[in-house]
Amino acid sequence: MDKLYFCIMLNCKFPNMGMYFRKIASIAAIIAILYSCASVGRIEGGPIDEAPPHFIASTPDPGALNNTKKKISILFDEYIKLEKANEKVVISPPQVQQPEIKANGKRVVVELQDSLKSNTTYTIDFADAIQDNNEGNVLPDFSFTFSTGTVIDSMVVAGTVLNASNLEPVKGMLVGLHNNLVDSVFTTKPFDRVGRTDSRGRFTVRGVAPGKYRIYALQDADQNFSYSQPTEAIAFNDSLVIPSMEQRTRKDTIWQDSLTIDTIVDQVYTHYLPDDLILRSFKEVNHSQRLIKSERLDPRKISLYFSAPADTLPTIKGLNFNEHDAFVIEQTTGRNDTIHYWLKDSLLYKRDTLKLSLRYLYTDSLQRLIPRTDTLNLVAKNKLKLDKDIVKEKKKKSKDKADKEVQFLSIDAYVPGSMDVYDYISLTFTEPIKSYSKDSIHLRQRVDSLWQDVSFDIDRDTLDLKRYNLYADWKPGESYEFSVDSTNFKGIYGLFTDKIKKEFKVKKLEEYGQIFFNITNVSNPAFVELLDAQDKVVRTVPVVGGKADFYFLNPGKYAARLVEDRNKNGKWDPGNYKKKMQPEMVYYYYQVLELKANFDLIQDWNTMMKPLDKQKPDELKKQKPDENKKKKSSSNQKNRSNNTGSSNFMR
Repeated sequence: MDKLYFCIMLNCKFPNMGMYFRKIASIAAIIAILYSCASVGRIEGGPIDEAPPHFIASTPDPGALNNTKKKISILFDEYIKLEKANEKVVISPPQVQQPEIKANGKRVVVELQDSLKSNTTYTIDFADAIQDNNEGNVLPDFSFTFSTGTVIDSMVVAGTVLNASNLEPVKGMLVGLHNNLVDSVFTTKPFDRVGRTDSRGRFTVRGVAPGKYRIYALQDADQNFSYSQPTEAIAFNDSLVIPSMEQRTRKDTIWQDSLTIDTIVDQVYTHYLPDDLILRSFKEVNHSQRLIKSERLDPRKISLYFSAPADTLPTIKGLNFNEHDAFVIEQTTGRNDTIHYWLKDSLLYKRDTLKLSLRYLYTDSLQRLIPRTDTLNLVAKNKLKLDKDIVKEKKKKSKDKADKEVQFLSIDAYVPGSMDVYDYISLTFTEPIKSYSKDSIHLRQRVDSLWQDVSFDIDRDTLDLKRYNLYADWKPGESYEFSVDSTNFKGIYGLFTDKIKKEFKVKKLEEYGQIFFNITNVSNPAFVELLDAQDKVVRTVPVVGGKADFYFLNPGKYAARLVEDRNKNGKWDPGNYKKKMQPEMVYYYYQVLELKANFDLIQDWNTMMKPLDKQKPDELKKQKPDENKKKKSSSNQKNRSNNTGSSNFMR
């Protein structure tokens, strides 16, 4: 009521006031429309901005000499944003104190916290961190340089970092140069110049002065720019790096319009070398021996976990029990770093706590292996659960004594219905086996309408004492029956297995294909790993006389990886920086092969035909280039825009 009275009084006293307010409202509406058109963003349905931001100016100027400013401000032609600046932006020389890097409207502001070094070229490499604010268009390979002295060092060193074991590009790894050529500097001093690998594993170290350098790659976990932790992945080059440059010529095209070429001219430019360094990264084997943990999750089993394998088993002395002949020892990895001790006596595993003295080899602060003794109190973690199960079982038995259920020892029988000619039957148990009879295991082949016994061998697995493998000479295309009599296998805790009976058929030879590799340029003993389309090992064979032959392969896609096995241990081994030992060489066959049934592929394989970074087929790589992801994202964005534009037009 008061508002209405106020409006009436205004109209009475100022008769043109209503018209005045209407004009003000119209002007405000026009200003609002103009503001919405000028705001950051684009009108839906309009053309998509595909151009990256453009550099306009900076303070200090690009390439400034005798600079003393620690704050760098760089202006672009549009609003920008930074993506993962702390990960992507690299400053040389490396900064001990983390610099402040932020986007502010159309500017990128970098504020260095360390004191500036005299007569030094500073390079801020943004990689692909700078994007425009609207569409996320990337400004690639943008870097900014200034000097605190009278000279700009302009040399560039470039290359690729690969995972030494599988030639996978390594993203986000630090690559650094040292002009101090002493080997120990890598472990004691920060780098002089640094770069970082992109999604292709490529790196560029800028602002390098003429001279001789050692080059390293480092997964810098503690961000001190030196190799200080044995868990950090590293790479090093055996040869010195000597930066150089040369004049090269490229063809440049001058266009009359978008369709007509005017002139093709030769353009001279400066190219920096080396630009093709290959660094193979690896993690050193941890030789530091210590007890990681001990546990007794199952009352019947004591588990010990060590940080590294040892040549001998630890010694156990029972403090509240007699350890003599008390265990069945299981080394699940075939080494001495994970050990399970199965308790034989039920009087022992029913105890709440087992107290023991453990004597083992321990690596001290001087990296010496010395004897160490620990006292362990191992409590059965799930004893309470066991007691509840026992009570429940007793209630069940008392409720229905007539229907007493027999408990059998669990067994997992691997007997595929379609057996490969090279395969074998496996029986895996939940506890070690105390005894069994081969006579109660039967293997028969169907001949016409009758079953005939077939000879076989059965052995305990070399890596898992709870597994047994049965081998036989399968006849392709024939049918077989495998059976085990009831109560044949007896576990160490008194339970027997139930009977087993399974039929299967062996595949015909026509269902397989073969791949034969003729290999050149390979040294040392070597083996070839046949891989599936997911880069997983299918089969391994040694290289003999320059040949690696794979028989009885199922149809499908295959790749191949060759490992030079210099120590003849049948596996790939990483390097060792202290010993200046590079990781064992790995090569990939350059393409994925598609094998059909009843077909043989014969492939010539020259391991040096392509550089290492071009050998692994793209379809096997897990680390995909970021630009591919961005193209896909841009395509999706265009589709969404087109759909939105059509929708707006229809309205």
